[in-house]
Amino acid sequence: MSTTHTPVLVVGAGFGGIGLGARLRQAGITDFTIIERTDDLGGTWSRNTYPGAACDVPSTLYSYAFAPNPEWSRKYGTQPEILAYLRRVADDFGVTPHVRLGTTLTAARFDEDTRRWEVSTDRGDFTADVLVSAVGAFAEASIPDLPGLSSFGGDLMHTLHWDHDLDLSGKRVGVIGTGATAVQVIPEVQRVADEVVVFQRTPPWIVPRLDRAITAVERGLYRRLPLSQRATRAAWYGAIESFGLPGFVNTAFRHPFEALGRLQLRRQVSDPVLRARLTPDYMIGCKRAIFSDAYYPALAEPNVELVTEPIDEVGPTGVVAGGALHEVDVLILATGFTALPALTEVVSGTDGRTIGDRYRERPQSYLGVANAGFPNMFTVLGPFGAAGNQSAVVMIEAQIDYIVDALTRVGRSGISRFEIRATEQDEFVEEMHARSGRGTWLKGGCVSYYTNGSGLNSGLFPGWSFEYRSRTRRWDADRYDVQHERRGAATEGAGR
Repeated sequence: MSTTHTPVLVVGAGFGGIGLGARLRQAGITDFTIIERTDDLGGTWSRNTYPGAACDVPSTLYSYAFAPNPEWSRKYGTQPEILAYLRRVADDFGVTPHVRLGTTLTAARFDEDTRRWEVSTDRGDFTADVLVSAVGAFAEASIPDLPGLSSFGGDLMHTLHWDHDLDLSGKRVGVIGTGATAVQVIPEVQRVADEVVVFQRTPPWIVPRLDRAITAVERGLYRRLPLSQRATRAAWYGAIESFGLPGFVNTAFRHPFEALGRLQLRRQVSDPVLRARLTPDYMIGCKRAIFSDAYYPALAEPNVELVTEPIDEVGPTGVVAGGALHEVDVLILATGFTALPALTEVVSGTDGRTIGDRYRERPQSYLGVANAGFPNMFTVLGPFGAAGNQSAVVMIEAQIDYIVDALTRVGRSGISRFEIRATEQDEFVEEMHARSGRGTWLKGGCVSYYTNGSGLNSGLFPGWSFEYRSRTRRWDADRYDVQHERRGAATEGAGR
C-alpha cells in the first residue's frame, strides 16, 4: 500500500476531531487529514445507539460555543439529535472532505531523522509532521471478568454493541450494571420486556433531570436573539461547574447535593425496603452522579427485580448471585468502558514505550494535551484534560484552541520538532495529584473510574474549568523543547 504525507494527522472523528478540524479551517490551516476507524462521523454518538441513549448535560452546553444550535428539540439531546448536529457541523465548516472513514490506526512511531510520525493503518500508511489523538474515553467496551460468562446460552450484548434486531418483548432480561448507561437503558427495557432483573453492585446517586421539550417560542428566540441562548448556556455552565465544590474542593460541600439526591429517591420510591437498597453508602461525587427522572420509577415497577447480592457466576441459563439462580433469556452488560482507548497501546514514544505503558505507571500528561517522550503530538482529553464537574465539550474546546494556536505558531516559526519537557510534565502531574485529595473523588468512600488501581486520580482535572481555560488559552511554548529546521539545535521557548 502507498504512503501518504499529511502535515497534520488527526485520529478520531468525534467531538474532538470534528471540532479541531473546524477550528483549523477557521485558522486557515486546510492541509490536514482525519482518520476514523468506524464508518460514520460522531465518535461516541455514532456507536452508542442503545435505547434511551442521550447526554446528561443540557444541549445548549453540550455543543460547540463556535457552533450554537438553536434547533435542539429537548433540554437534553438524544443520541440521534447529537449525531445529526455533529454531521451538520462537519459539513458546514468544511471538515467532511478531510475525513477518511473505516481507517484504523495500527501502529505509530516518531522518526527522529525525518522528524515525522510514521503511521500504519489498515487502509495504507501515512507520514505526518504532527499527530493528534482525538480518540474519546468511551471507545472500548469494558467486559466484566465474571466466571462462566462465555457459557451463557441466551443473547448476550454490551450496550456499546446494541443488537437492534433483537426483540426484547416477552423476554426475561438481565442487566448487569447501574452506572450512567444502565440508568438510561433500564427504563427503556422495562417498558418492553416481560421481566427485568437488575444486578446492582453499588447504587448510584441520582439527582433530578427535569428534561422537557424546548418550545417553538424558545427556538425562535434563540434564532433571532443568539444572546439569549448564550445566557442559557452560561447559566447551565455555572450550575454544573458547582459540582466541583464537593468533587475537589472539600467533602463538606456534598451535603446540599446529597439532600437533592435523597429527595429524588424519597419522592420517586415509596417502598422503604426498596428505597434502602437504593440508598448510596458513599459521598456524592465519589462516583459520577447521574441525572434521571425515569430510573427510580422503572425499578419500582412490578416487572423489575433488583438483585443486590454479589454475582457468583454466570451459567447457561442465567446469573447466580448470592447462591440463587436468576434465569434470563437476554443478558445486557451495562458495564461501561475501559480506561484507555486501544490507540494508546499502538502509539510508541521515543523510548519505545506506549502512552498506555506510561499511564499504567501512573496517570500522566501535560494539561491533557501533551506527553513527554511523544514529540510533535497532541491529545484531546488526555489524562488531567477531562473534568468531572463540567461538560466534556467545554474542556475539548479549550484543548482545541491550544492545539490550533500551537500549530499556527509552529508553522509560522519553522519549528520541526517540539516536545513538552519531562520536568514541566512532572511538575504538572504532581500538582494534579496534590490537589486531588481534598474532595469526594478520592475521599468519598467508594471505588470508581475516577481513581486508578493505586487509588490515585485517574485523570480528572481537579480544578475549575475556567482555570483550565486560562491555562490553555495560548500554547506555552516556553515549556517545550523545540528545534527549528534551519538550526537543527534545541532552542527553548522558540515558539513564542
